Amino acid sequence: MIRDRRARIVATLGPASRGVARIAELARAGADVFRVNFSHGVHDDHARTIADVRAAEAVVGRPLAVLADLQGPKIRLGEFADKTVRIRPGQDFRLDLSEVPGDASRVGVPLAEVFAALRPGADILLDDGKVRLKVRRCGKDFADTVVVSGDSLSDHKGLNLPGLAIPIPALTPKDRQDLAFALNEGVDWVALSFVQRASDMAELRQIVQGRASVLAKIEKPAALEALDEILDLCQAVMVARGDLGVELNPEDVPVVQKALIRAARTRGIPVIVATQMLESMIHSPTPTRAEASDVAGAVYEGADAVMLSAESAVGDYPVEAVTIMDRILSRVEQDPRWSELMRAEYPVDDADADALVAAARRAAEAASTACLVTFTTTGQTAMRMARERPLQPILALTPYPAAARRLALVWGVESKVTEAISDPEDLARAAVEQAMEMGLAGPGQRVLILAGLPMGSPGAANILRLAHTPRR
Repeated sequence: MIRDRRARIVATLGPASRGVARIAELARAGADVFRVNFSHGVHDDHARTIADVRAAEAVVGRPLAVLADLQGPKIRLGEFADKTVRIRPGQDFRLDLSEVPGDASRVGVPLAEVFAALRPGADILLDDGKVRLKVRRCGKDFADTVVVSGDSLSDHKGLNLPGLAIPIPALTPKDRQDLAFALNEGVDWVALSFVQRASDMAELRQIVQGRASVLAKIEKPAALEALDEILDLCQAVMVARGDLGVELNPEDVPVVQKALIRAARTRGIPVIVATQMLESMIHSPTPTRAEASDVAGAVYEGADAVMLSAESAVGDYPVEAVTIMDRILSRVEQDPRWSELMRAEYPVDDADADALVAAARRAAEAASTACLVTFTTTGQTAMRMARERPLQPILALTPYPAAARRLALVWGVESKVTEAISDPEDLARAAVEQAMEMGLAGPGQRVLILAGLPMGSPGAANILRLAHTPRR
């Protein structure tokens, strides 16, 4: 089952998309990666979901990736005695560490680190920015504020501190338990939420030890100040526009999105654009025109993948949402302007492997070239090739199912598990056979082959060969 497009689709699984049959239906509609959101559900549910993805993979005959999305340190208010209170701009409102249920004048925040980060004049956003407070006075266990905007609050609403780094680790005790479970279940990607500093990713990598690929979710403006260091430690990045949009001005979010996509492309790591892409399709069978343009914009910018959240997890039309997203991606890639944008030059490192990959892309511009074939053990060679954005499909051949699955997230890569090649003389034969079998090359076409010697050495791409399929 070959995609007739280069960008990929991440679909979140939930009550609306459970079971092998439904997951296979979503995969046939266009989903490549399935996100398991550890903010909801229990381990038994997640184990069944992951097993269902593996079973659906066998049904559709295409590698499918599982992305475990850790909850992270989501900061929330405590409880109110009446569940909901009315507030008004200009009134005083106190936050404190007390566990006593709140009222219209105060509420608890069960995290001392919040008060450690505050200072007079700081803004506090509650309930995704619907309520804004200004700090007048604060201490180690309280903050006296004035309500700037908003009219109501209820139990456990989220709290954000724009412009302030909260001194808490990105991995909570719950995340550590979820991570151990996810790795034991064999997930392909792990996403770390609320990354603020490079040390957050370093800690995750230390725990994962290569058992999955790691992804940084950029949700906090503080992460933008350490972006280079964070990207150096992750294997993919997500532009999580929901939480970014709470702490950033609305006009800043598109600019940050473009900057993050360019930074990821420069490094050659996959980048996902997420949140509210087709949100109206939670309850509507069709998206708004603005949403379609939003998805298309991410494709024009060169994102590796776009993501569905509630649309596929709890929405009324999960398959339709994936189908329409697939149609938007395919239509954009038929636009001649899209191919011009993909040919835009990006800096290439001096490493011999990257120079060879860049040469492969230039060689692939010949009209007779049907596809590029990479032989890879970890997926790195295919990812380097995808960085160059060739307009021909990239076929990644690997003896390792885990590598094939991880590549399901990567722009333009079709991966397949094959027998290991030990003899360099077999490269051309295997590449041509697989390209023709998968329908990526026809009779008399040219196939470009990228591999490394010795065979099976990770990251050692040092051979570029040409081969031709037989003429009938």
